[in-house]
Amino acid sequence: MALVFDLDHDHGLPEQDLKNLIGGKAAGLNVMATQLKLPVPPGFVITTATCNAYLAGGWPEGLDQELREHMARTEAVVGRRFGDPKDPLLVSVRSGAPVSMPGMMDTILNLGLNEATTAGLASVSGNPQFALNCHERFKKMFREIVGVDVVSEDPWEQLRAASEAVFRSWNGDRARTYRRFEGIPNDLGTAVTVQTMVFGNRGNDSATGVLFTRDAATGTPDLYGDIMFNAQGEDVVAGTHVTETLAALDEQLPAIAAQLRGYARDLERHYTDLCDIEFTIEQGKLWMLQVRVGKRTPQAALRIAVDMAEAVDFPLSREEAVKRVARHLSNPPKVSVRRPDDLTALTIGLAASPGVASGEIATSADAAATAADAGRRVILVRAETSPDDVHGMARAAGLLTSKGGFVSHAAVIARGWGIPAVVGASAVEVGDGTIVISGRRFSAGETISIDGSTGEVFAGEVCGNAEIVPEAAKLLSWAGELGIGIGDGPGPVADRVATDGVADGSALADVEPSGAEKSQDDVVRSLLVRGPSTLESLALSLLADPASLRPLLDGAVAGGMVEISGGCNFRLTADGKLQAGELMVADRERWGVDNAGAALDGFVPLDHRMKDTVTAWQMKEVDSQSVLNDHGDPDYDAGVLARLGSLHDDMVIWLTGLSAGLGRLDAYRVRLERALALARGGDQRYVASPRVESYHSVWFELHEDLIRLSGRKRADEMAAGRA
Repeated sequence: MALVFDLDHDHGLPEQDLKNLIGGKAAGLNVMATQLKLPVPPGFVITTATCNAYLAGGWPEGLDQELREHMARTEAVVGRRFGDPKDPLLVSVRSGAPVSMPGMMDTILNLGLNEATTAGLASVSGNPQFALNCHERFKKMFREIVGVDVVSEDPWEQLRAASEAVFRSWNGDRARTYRRFEGIPNDLGTAVTVQTMVFGNRGNDSATGVLFTRDAATGTPDLYGDIMFNAQGEDVVAGTHVTETLAALDEQLPAIAAQLRGYARDLERHYTDLCDIEFTIEQGKLWMLQVRVGKRTPQAALRIAVDMAEAVDFPLSREEAVKRVARHLSNPPKVSVRRPDDLTALTIGLAASPGVASGEIATSADAAATAADAGRRVILVRAETSPDDVHGMARAAGLLTSKGGFVSHAAVIARGWGIPAVVGASAVEVGDGTIVISGRRFSAGETISIDGSTGEVFAGEVCGNAEIVPEAAKLLSWAGELGIGIGDGPGPVADRVATDGVADGSALADVEPSGAEKSQDDVVRSLLVRGPSTLESLALSLLADPASLRPLLDGAVAGGMVEISGGCNFRLTADGKLQAGELMVADRERWGVDNAGAALDGFVPLDHRMKDTVTAWQMKEVDSQSVLNDHGDPDYDAGVLARLGSLHDDMVIWLTGLSAGLGRLDAYRVRLERALALARGGDQRYVASPRVESYHSVWFELHEDLIRLSGRKRADEMAAGRA
């Protein structure tokens, strides 16, 4: 079996089979080169099977020979030789998994440069500074990615080391974390695409950019993206440089802009979907470097499906459109439509991923993950994000960056994961544990809000009202006419959207109420235990229908017991806290003071087991070191879930005895059983994620309730090692 193929090889395979063989990047290049005849730099690709063979047993026999054969073919096409000191052929070495994993693995540009070939590049380009810049970029990337201090002068040794680094990056922490949240199998492997370098940094008639054929945040049918003149590709996607919109290309190189728009239309029709395209312009010549179906928010997915299906000349039927987005229709995304009139934004950045999110400030991915583990909502604020931040990004309620554009790492990941995001907010200065927004200083832990639909950033907790996007109704109507069933709820992170800055509790929406009609006392008591809550999250906690709670909350607001914070969160006033405290005292006296204290004492051993179980779920021991659990070992995770199940069985026995004395505690059993069932069903969020009604979230609430019932304080319990 061949280990390497030319990029324009005619495989004769269906699209998914082609991606499985040579990865998504090379498959897209193959389509552009062979079917659409677009300008693609020549090169070749090492297969995903070769990657898996390397990871299992080292560098495969025969790979060196195949690499030299395919490099010779590439040399014949471009008229330059790899390693030639007079006119060198330089290549990029890029990863390419069968499923898109933007930025999660490694890339090396300008490979093949050494002292001799750099001098040759300077001579043939007539620009020594350009050659020196390329060499410095190469050495920096090579050292960082390959993990060496000294870069070999031998181009063939460079190629082998770079290929091995890409293979290894398949099992890197950031890649495994991303796959876990996206539900991508760990056994696919990555291809390695080796492609002739084209340079966007050869003057003002050169550029590099990324574009989407439609707005991936809203679905608006306009080409948009970022471009940088006299730059290389990594400058754009890293979010570390100031980019320009595609309008700049229309002004500076109008003929190239028209050509690019035509290619974009052709690609969108070929894939019958939104396309994410990378391109480079080298001294007035356009080259296509990548195409893939673009990640988009659920809101954009619905609009794109409707627009494409309604376009007479577009090859997407209504049936195909409905099936494509059916998973979003069971819990349609919302858009913000109203907020308090007197609210003023601190600053406005780029609206990168829609939705409103509120939470405490975290300035590092680790801090975001830690706060989320403790059950707190977090806005991750960074100058820009990188693939190393994904573990914190996945736990955040929202993302805010001071740099980057619509196609920066933060923007692309946020849209794919349905996380509200504002990027490129230049008035935000990010320090270590502090941020400054338009001259106003905030410390980590303080609350801010972002609106990813408008780009606005606010102090404090701000939500406003939201409405379901209008395209949802149209698609649901089509589904009914066509007899198509819709999905049962949100799937992987990429298929979910956080709205109104609250945890996604949609998968619990079918929990049946506990039977007893709720009262204003139930609402007040629950707010004391939970803290500020939205109507929807409070309904989940009380196992009630939100519509039945609305009049109770309105009455509590009118009576001065509850106030509205940020337009959508309900919290106790001072009078409300007094009333809630009295309700707890009444519960304690009715149940018995000794019984309440004994209940908390009996809970402590269970709580210690719970902490150990959650720690085992989030971290694991590898070579005597504690590392992040990437959930790539199903046997390990099954063992942890078994521990959680055993703990749950003991908890039910213990809690059943308590419920006989205080009936309202039985609601915790119902909620915990539901969370455990969802976790066992494959939704890993329901073990410990603070963004849903997870087992850990409900457990934390039960603990708080027991502490208050006993008349004690959490701070004292923590000091005593009991919480």
